Amino acid sequence: MSRYEPSNTTVGIVGLGYVGLPLALAMTDAGYDVIGVDVDEERVAQLEAGTSYLTDVSDEEISSFVGSGFEPTVDYDRLSSVDAVSICVPTPLRKTGQPNLSYVVSAVEELATVVPPNCVVILESTVYPGATEEVLVPALEAEGFEVGSDIFVAFSPERLNPGQDVYKIADIPKVIGGVTPRCSEKARAVYESVFSELVPVESSTEAELVKLLENTFRAVNIGLINEVATIADELDVDIWDTIDAASTKPYGFMPFYPGPGLGGHCIPVDPMYLSWQANQKGTQTRFIELADHINRSMPGHVVSKVGDLLNDNELPFSLADVLIIGVAYKGDVSDVRESPAFDVVGELQEKHATIRYHDPHVPTFEVEGVEYDSTPLTEDAVRQADCVVVLTDHEVVDYDFVAENASLVFDTRNATPHRGREWVHRL
Repeated sequence: MSRYEPSNTTVGIVGLGYVGLPLALAMTDAGYDVIGVDVDEERVAQLEAGTSYLTDVSDEEISSFVGSGFEPTVDYDRLSSVDAVSICVPTPLRKTGQPNLSYVVSAVEELATVVPPNCVVILESTVYPGATEEVLVPALEAEGFEVGSDIFVAFSPERLNPGQDVYKIADIPKVIGGVTPRCSEKARAVYESVFSELVPVESSTEAELVKLLENTFRAVNIGLINEVATIADELDVDIWDTIDAASTKPYGFMPFYPGPGLGGHCIPVDPMYLSWQANQKGTQTRFIELADHINRSMPGHVVSKVGDLLNDNELPFSLADVLIIGVAYKGDVSDVRESPAFDVVGELQEKHATIRYHDPHVPTFEVEGVEYDSTPLTEDAVRQADCVVVLTDHEVVDYDFVAENASLVFDTRNATPHRGREWVHRL
């Protein structure tokens, strides 16, 4: 396998979001000249000014790379001389539950008209199995390319975990599958200088299924523990202590934890890509769909438990002031995509509760046409609340301070310092 030498190789990244920007910086750090394309002019202007819009990427990192190997732009024509390009655009679900590949389609149609012969095109966006061959290949061949001969196409699923600093992007093994064996070889040669370990698979379709398996595994097991959590609640058993005890078994058990519902761009979405594709083939996915149903029911469970606590204190929702901590889908990120906070706040709105929230990474939050501003976490703000609901944990939040000043605390998470105090109610 011939390796691309970063010192004389230029690569492109399409989509400079939670996946594309870290990848662009990792490839720049490996020595490549990187041209990052994004349709958001404001986002590109921020990068050019040395400002980051991601919690996982610092302003200092942006400043050090922009102009020193990394060029952000809105102009696809800048990719006319790249040796390789990675597509990192969103792939959400439509309201019908069908995959929405419009961003991928748009990106590859733009690329097909500008990329040079012998370019390597790698899709990183999550798609259904077979989509790389069904979407990318025809678009490129329509421009006269022959895949596997004068252009090379592969799929390599992103594996980022926003909000943590344990696993750096370059240290996470990189799965790669090409449309043809030559495509696989070319894609591996591009990424070899960036990632510490490459994991080649037989095809792009197999690589696509790897991504869906990883996140379906998580979604199904989270659905299981969410269901067990509701059972433990009925039995008056502490689910967190139960999980801790079960985790002492040295084999055959992996801990998963309950929560207010799934969020983010992967776990709530990816299993439904697999379910949709299976249904197209006439195969039912009862397990996946049941887990999805359970996970989507958790925001309602949270609101119901909060209602029980308020009722115990003879306070109806309509007279209650509820302070929510954390509206991003997980702690220490600014990403609100698919966040269960939307459903929790929406149900509280329907019950006419007064709602405030605090999230150090999300300054504004809109639900059903109502826009909220993040409330400073002062003593007065906490004492004013009839119930504080913790949806996500943040390192910068003093939860002891919250718990000591709040009338009621309902905590849906396991990692807060005040865990175990009798007057803190937990999921």
